[in-house]
Amino acid sequence: MAKSKLVTANEKIAEKVIGGYKKVGEGVVGGYKKVEQSVVGGYKKIEDAFVDQYLTHEGETVEEAKARLNAEQEALRAGDQKQ
Repeated sequence: MAKSKLVTANEKIAEKVIGGYKKVGEGVVGGYKKVEQSVVGGYKKIEDAFVDQYLTHEGETVEEAKARLNAEQEALRAGDQKQ
């Protein structure tokens, strides 16, 4: 049975609406990801600067200081759980 012109036109409209919806969704998600990356990147820069300025020991890199601080924090948590 042949489709009527109305059904064919309706299907074309539906395809265009769905395509537009997907493009808008991709744009929103892409924009969100860019903002998220910028915020996280900025935070990490500030965090690294703070650790470098205030928490590193003599000759210690930022990564080494972070690892040491994480180990100390885990040791404190383990000690709290035993009590």
